[in-house]
Amino acid sequence: MAIVKPRNEIDPKFKWKLEKIYASNEAFEEELSKLKEEAPVLMNYKEKLHEKESLLSYLKDFEKYTRVLEKLYAYAHMKSDEDTTNTAQQVILSKVAQYAAEYSAMVSYFVPELLSLPESVIEGYLADEDLSLYKFYIESIVKEKPHVLSKEKEELMATMSDSLNAPDDIYSMFTNADMTFSDVEDGEGTKHPMTEGSYSMFIQSKDRVLRKNAFMELFGTYGKYRNAIGTMLSSNMKTFNLKAKVRNYSGPIEASLSPNNIPVAVYDNALETISESVSSLHRYVELKKKLLKLDEIHMYDLYVPVIDVPEEKIPFEEGIALSLEGLKPLGEEYLSIFKEGVENGWIDIYENKGKRSGAYSSGAYDTEPYILLNYHEDLRDVSTLVHEMGHSIHSYYSRKHQPFVYGDYTLFVAEVASTTNEKLLIHHQIEKEQDPIKKLYLVNQELEQIRTTVFRQLMFAEFEKVTHETIQKGTPMTGEDFCSLWMDLNKKYFGENIVLDQEIEMEWARIPHFYRDFYVYQYATGYAAASAFAEHILKEGEPAVERYLGFLKTGGSNYPVETLQVAGVDMTSKEPLEATVRRFNVLLDMLEEYLNQ
Repeated sequence: MAIVKPRNEIDPKFKWKLEKIYASNEAFEEELSKLKEEAPVLMNYKEKLHEKESLLSYLKDFEKYTRVLEKLYAYAHMKSDEDTTNTAQQVILSKVAQYAAEYSAMVSYFVPELLSLPESVIEGYLADEDLSLYKFYIESIVKEKPHVLSKEKEELMATMSDSLNAPDDIYSMFTNADMTFSDVEDGEGTKHPMTEGSYSMFIQSKDRVLRKNAFMELFGTYGKYRNAIGTMLSSNMKTFNLKAKVRNYSGPIEASLSPNNIPVAVYDNALETISESVSSLHRYVELKKKLLKLDEIHMYDLYVPVIDVPEEKIPFEEGIALSLEGLKPLGEEYLSIFKEGVENGWIDIYENKGKRSGAYSSGAYDTEPYILLNYHEDLRDVSTLVHEMGHSIHSYYSRKHQPFVYGDYTLFVAEVASTTNEKLLIHHQIEKEQDPIKKLYLVNQELEQIRTTVFRQLMFAEFEKVTHETIQKGTPMTGEDFCSLWMDLNKKYFGENIVLDQEIEMEWARIPHFYRDFYVYQYATGYAAASAFAEHILKEGEPAVERYLGFLKTGGSNYPVETLQVAGVDMTSKEPLEATVRRFNVLLDMLEEYLNQ
């Protein structure tokens, strides 16, 4: 095994250059002290927002101090992640986090006070040339005014928030702390400790006995608590319906989508399109059954890889070369920014003792869009590199082309740029791969991405829509009702050729996302938008690249659906998801071709 080095033994050329933000912790401390001293000036504008000069001064001062706070926070959290055992850096992070909470409380008066202004004042502000930069910002706050309650009611809702979050808190505590599983046996009779974490490994195991036993144990255990977990989920849905009603929304879906101006049609279209395409998923199940040489395929067979290939080591320099090759369709400008990031210290490349695991893209408006990696020379590490670089170059373009107030982008589009990069890379790998076994491995990898990110998440989204609408009509739902609906959805999505073991009816009970109402559909819409962009770029070339770069440059200066629309991806239509399904079918053809050889 490779030895994990302490941080100080890693060559500086493999580390991100955070000293560009602050040369030292002392410089950081100095800036934080200065901010604490100066930022309270923001309180001077309280109850003065009806005066244009005060509003304008507030917005300028808010930008000035928030930019400093963001920079401080970015530095502190990234320094802390370099080595989580470094207590000095933890102290620095807690200092800025504590101040961020104080700062947030200090400016919390702004939105309620702005919304309390007479309509004539707001209209005047929106038409005023001096405030033209902030027009969209003010509009996006005022848009939600019909759903903002009186000051007293808002205070009441805030004091009740802990109680209203109880179903989620109880579910989390019950499934993470109280629920335990028995050990499971593999094909040779060896017992393995079973947890939620180990289940994800067991379900991909080549040992079918282990897969089956893990599946039966996991869902069998959840099944014992169907009534309790059913009550938790039903209570959470009732709470969300209540909040939607109190805030004058037509229903829970609108309440979730409205703040980002996403039409309910986007949600409904996604479900309709995927319902029309489930035959492709049925076909995949049938092909997987043949590739695994099974007489019958069960739900616990779905995650096992159809093919094994020996892991190739890809040194970082080769990973960069492969990435640049795969992203060539995005043009020279994009590739030059990618190279600039590699050469200018955006990336913290290798693992070291105490370093935070995983990968992310971070930074602030006034810093580089830094990337944390833990590069282990695997093929999936190259995919992670292009994914995070997709986020970072999106941030780079947004910050370069937008003022601070619009320098960030919403969750709805956050995964689009990163996934577009992944789509282009894997397309390139599949196209150039000559070895039929390696090609099949890559094809199956992309098929699994689409199955789990699009089909599976939209099945979840359909479950949410049906259950919430049932509760909204005043019909209660129990654990038994959830089980019955879940079984019906599995039949619809996976088809007749799979054996639906009774235990699968409990799968809804282990999805924590159902406590974050109407969140999961965004995985599928983000992937669909990326699929559409990748398809356009590969087919059209430069005109599609121009539109795509335009999307990256828009930042938060428009609503997400409109931003994508301008770039040629209409999320209110079926086309983006249809592009994903088309790609899924092309990959299935490749799989079938291999089977028929």
